[in-house]
Amino acid sequence: MKHALIIGGGPAGLMAAEELARAGARVTIAEGKPSLGRKFLMAGKSGLNLTKDEPLEQFCSKYMEAQNWLIPIVQEFGPEEVKSFTTGLNQTVFIGSSGRLFPEAMKASPMLRAWLSRLASLDVKYRTKCQWKNWDDDSFTFETEQGEETIKADVVVFALGGASWARLGSDGSWADLFTARGVELAPFGAANVGLTITWSSHLAPFYGLPIKAISLRSGSFSSRGEAIISSRGLEGSGIYSISRGVREGHSLSIDLRPDWSVERIQTALDRPRGRSSLSNHLRRVLKMKKHEMALLNEWARPLPDNTLDLAGLIKNLHVQHDGLQPMDGAISTSGGVMQTAVDENLMLRKHPGAFCAGEMLDWEAPTGGYLLTACLATGRTAGRGAAKYLGLNPTP
Repeated sequence: MKHALIIGGGPAGLMAAEELARAGARVTIAEGKPSLGRKFLMAGKSGLNLTKDEPLEQFCSKYMEAQNWLIPIVQEFGPEEVKSFTTGLNQTVFIGSSGRLFPEAMKASPMLRAWLSRLASLDVKYRTKCQWKNWDDDSFTFETEQGEETIKADVVVFALGGASWARLGSDGSWADLFTARGVELAPFGAANVGLTITWSSHLAPFYGLPIKAISLRSGSFSSRGEAIISSRGLEGSGIYSISRGVREGHSLSIDLRPDWSVERIQTALDRPRGRSSLSNHLRRVLKMKKHEMALLNEWARPLPDNTLDLAGLIKNLHVQHDGLQPMDGAISTSGGVMQTAVDENLMLRKHPGAFCAGEMLDWEAPTGGYLLTACLATGRTAGRGAAKYLGLNPTP
């Protein structure tokens, strides 16, 4: 019986393990942490966003440069397949108002338990606290609680994650081992990450408040959504969507009233203000919140007296920041194993029998279900490719 080794116990690794087990391989998962799926569980703490219900062409476009090689992979396992896979684990799902798909339980733990139970029924074994240290053809060396141990396998699927959330298992340390074996890697970068801002003391009362219904732009990247004022800076889905622009060196601006033209704002500002302060006038004619006013003053004080200039400022408020927050705190990372290093089955061209899946591949996407879908889809492709390499027939 052919032995398949999966290194990494996140969603991509678990999916590869299931495909190989169903094809008839003997499967072992090696995970460095004390339990499987730690980042998956963390993602589910705020509501497990599995995928997004939207046309497949639109869905695939979110993978940017990687879409050309990810399209066939996601076409075979996209939003509909993620939905079917989840319900197959007896997890009821629902679609939110934004089109995002969630399990009814709104967390990852019930789904993970059901998935591990199904893998156990397929006789998939797993080892935890098993840290990968070296690679010599079909032999893989691990540091375990009992000391150094070598596992031999006929095929291996690497599903080691990117370079964020090291405490959950994704630290990117595998990159040195891959580079030493001639695998082409793109450098890691923070993706879907917040901004670091050194606020003045005036912003402290507003920590935790959202700036809603705004538009953000950095370079060619723009988003409509919200940002959260935190003690560290700005966070939230709106910021994550444009963080790549900041990473590439572009400035960042906020449109506090994206549905209003400059002329409409100026007309509102030109209304008689009487003895009202400018702050009260802005709150009255533009419904501006106190924390929005605080941001205007933080970055543009003194505010211009000319109403046209002030209207332009509200439409294009330049954000002064100290760069992106540290990569280890990013939701995901760019970089990793380059497309040119793998074939259509995600097997390393220089190392037949070795496959890669998940975030360790060089692709990035916004939050909203695109990250998890691609991890599952690439895990499936790598697992099926590994099964074919062993001469086994993957299940339909």
